[in-house]
Amino acid sequence: MTPSSPLPSAPSSASSRPSALSRRGLLAAACAAGAAGLLGVGPAAASGSASGSPSGSASSGGRGSAALVIRNARVFTGATGGGAPVAAVAVGRDGTILATGSDAALRRHVGRDTEVVDARGNTVMSGIHDGHVHPLGAGDRSLRPSLDGAETTLPELRELLTGFLADTGGAGAEPDGWLVVEDWNPVGLLPTGTTPHHSLLDALATRRPVALVGGDGHNLWVNRRALDIAGITAATPDPVGGRIVKGPDGQPTGVLKDDAQDLVKRHIPEPSRAELLAACAEVLELAAASGVTTMMDALVGRHELELYQALAAAGKLPQRIVPAIRLDAEQTKDPAAALAYARGLRKEFEGVRGLRFGMVKVFLDGVIEYPAQTAALLTPYLDGNGEPTANRGELYTSAADYGRLAVAFNRAGWQLHAHGLGDRAVRTALDGYAYARRVTGQRDARNAVAHLQLVDPADLRRFAQLGVAACMQLQWAAEDTWTVEALLPYIGPERHRWMYPARSLERAGARLTGGSDWPVDALQVWNQLRTAVDRQGAYGRGELYRELEGLSRGSALRMHTAGTAWQLRQEELTGTVEPGKAADLLVLDRDVTRCPVADISGTGVRMTLIGGRVAHDADSAAGRAAAERAARATSRPRPASYTAVHGGGRHHACGH
Repeated sequence: MTPSSPLPSAPSSASSRPSALSRRGLLAAACAAGAAGLLGVGPAAASGSASGSPSGSASSGGRGSAALVIRNARVFTGATGGGAPVAAVAVGRDGTILATGSDAALRRHVGRDTEVVDARGNTVMSGIHDGHVHPLGAGDRSLRPSLDGAETTLPELRELLTGFLADTGGAGAEPDGWLVVEDWNPVGLLPTGTTPHHSLLDALATRRPVALVGGDGHNLWVNRRALDIAGITAATPDPVGGRIVKGPDGQPTGVLKDDAQDLVKRHIPEPSRAELLAACAEVLELAAASGVTTMMDALVGRHELELYQALAAAGKLPQRIVPAIRLDAEQTKDPAAALAYARGLRKEFEGVRGLRFGMVKVFLDGVIEYPAQTAALLTPYLDGNGEPTANRGELYTSAADYGRLAVAFNRAGWQLHAHGLGDRAVRTALDGYAYARRVTGQRDARNAVAHLQLVDPADLRRFAQLGVAACMQLQWAAEDTWTVEALLPYIGPERHRWMYPARSLERAGARLTGGSDWPVDALQVWNQLRTAVDRQGAYGRGELYRELEGLSRGSALRMHTAGTAWQLRQEELTGTVEPGKAADLLVLDRDVTRCPVADISGTGVRMTLIGGRVAHDADSAAGRAAAERAARATSRPRPASYTAVHGGGRHHACGH
């Protein structure tokens, strides 16, 4: 991205002459303050007012002189209450926003070494805050071949897997080299209703163990060799929080759900540390190129914290990270021990630059789509023909246990983040939070429920009443196989209408926050925002209750910026474009506040600043490469053959 010359007295064209100074050199003075911001330290007081009035001279190095001024923009401030339109933003040398206002008002902040960027009339806004994501998981997945969520017939699947076997060692990997394939679509076997079984994988011309990792993160499909290596037989009991799927004969089918996946995964060789760190660094660059400046990593243990520690030490951790320490179902039964565990990890890793602790994550249920049906429902699933079954899904933690857990953590100043897809899991989380509120008396605990695929209308108002964040992944709110064929016949139209009820929650006063759940789904930030509005997105066959549940454009932007900043307790630091806040800013290639809604999907990020430092510059060599990967991730159709997957680059989780 080429900066223009210092602000003239009248607007200049987008083709202003390039600056002789590099952006990185000009913003070097912001690094120290930016580091403090990444550690969660609040920004310094603003040096200028929202109208852009000066507080010092604009000479080089003067108090009022900015490191960077972005002009000729349509600034989406994200602040409520209206106010005059903002066209320019000045970034101070301490990494905070120095002033906002008109182009003319901010001229006084331009010194001899101030870099000036022409936004060309496009949007400047806060960086995207991803409130539920697994970035290190995306790095790990990128090292293995991916099915990219393809819907396939069995012959097509065999073609794909045969190609992957050849690519990953061929005959030289026989008989013990694992083939692990990412992003298998558990509802994508055609014709619809085809049930995965190890025999279908056993038919491949290989003796190697084969494992297909579900793109939803809740299913694993393996062949007989993998079952044998793991020692899984008809007598193997289900682990807590998981299920070994067994056929009518009582034998394991090769499908493992939720925590049962670990029975096999523990036998799969890990990539080398160097390979993993390089892959994770690359996906973090992709996130920056997509406009993501803050992330809540929703599944963290010691392994992930050690990776973050290494990335930070190497200068490869650009984003602010809130790690959500995962508690398993057994840990939820002993709140004191769980709290001690979380505190121990915080004590050990809290000095890592870029990390801010205070969050734990609990799985309350699984996933709702057929054939998994492990999401916890208030009333049973249907059999596909409208008749009720005895299956209400899996509830991994009771409301009583969850309430006691919330009491212990909220009292200690920690927040809880619950995975809740089914309406019974959502109610369990809310009941637990209500109990903790009564016992502790706290009114601002900011606990959250994530996903919210199905919410009973009786629970909508409870989010606002309890101050609970509604963390939604609205790129899923489109009419497609997942929401129609794999779901509608099994829950019926009355419940189906309450799928991802974003506008209903908003009208009930809930605070909406946003997340991608990457790499459960591809990182497609701008298609995610578009889908929140039109409930169709780039890939949906149709709109999923747009008239009932589609959000306004402003609401979609705010939930992914200021809303998630509130969820993560950093609204005083980031989330809106206001003087005194950290300069976590995006310069886009279009005006997302006015362009046709369908065009939002293709948005490109010209520049990403985090704490005043450049994390992505689309005109740099590295920035161009990252932007190209982000564009491929945004525009890639679902493949249906090995040629499509292989020809476009197998490792689709991070756009390789």
